[in-house]
Amino acid sequence: MNELLIVISVVFIFGTTLLAYKYFGRSGLYCMTAVSTILANVEALILVKAFGMEQTLGNVLFAVTFLITDILSECEGKRAANKAVLIGVVSSVFFLGLSQSWLLYEQSAGSTVDGAIRDIFSNTPRMILSSLAVYVVSQLFDVWLYHKWWALTEKKFGDKRKFLWLRNNGSTLISQILNTLLFTFCAFYGMYDLVTCLSIFASSYVIFVFTTLLDTPALYLARKIGDGRKKSLPLKSHM
Repeated sequence: MNELLIVISVVFIFGTTLLAYKYFGRSGLYCMTAVSTILANVEALILVKAFGMEQTLGNVLFAVTFLITDILSECEGKRAANKAVLIGVVSSVFFLGLSQSWLLYEQSAGSTVDGAIRDIFSNTPRMILSSLAVYVVSQLFDVWLYHKWWALTEKKFGDKRKFLWLRNNGSTLISQILNTLLFTFCAFYGMYDLVTCLSIFASSYVIFVFTTLLDTPALYLARKIGDGRKKSLPLKSHM
């Protein structure tokens, strides 16, 4: 059941991201970045076993943020991609401050969620601060590497649009090693033993490889959507 749910989640999240870009442009992707970074920090607290490995549920949502920056790099430019990273940082800081303020309230005697709220969000600061530091480093590195691959293939083959699959996978698969290693040990070392941390690292990276290979066709679709949006802009400007 866990495996099926993860596959459905990947399709749903990637599909929603493409629809957000189709109907709302870069603003839709910025919104998806904010929502994904906040929810991923909560989902990362949930440890499940799927495909024979222990893993956190935040993997897919963290993975989609790399798809979003790749879409923005490809279709909207490097500045737009870096802006998405900044939006993710601001969203995480906002959520951290707000969620910690919930723990300061004295809940009424009739409250039934106080214990659950404290159990969940007492671990949130470490999780978010870890993911925040890792997010900034790995995402900026991913955007930088994406454009380095792009410049290399364009110079070598003289075509700006070819080898999209190479710059997508070449940047994301490498930056995900950095992302997975730093996040696993910053967020979970001490909470779990070393063997479990290594298992989480290995399984998380396997999931990231899986989602990266799946996001390649999604990126091609996004570029097609971006091309369509650019063609329609002159028409809209005269309406």
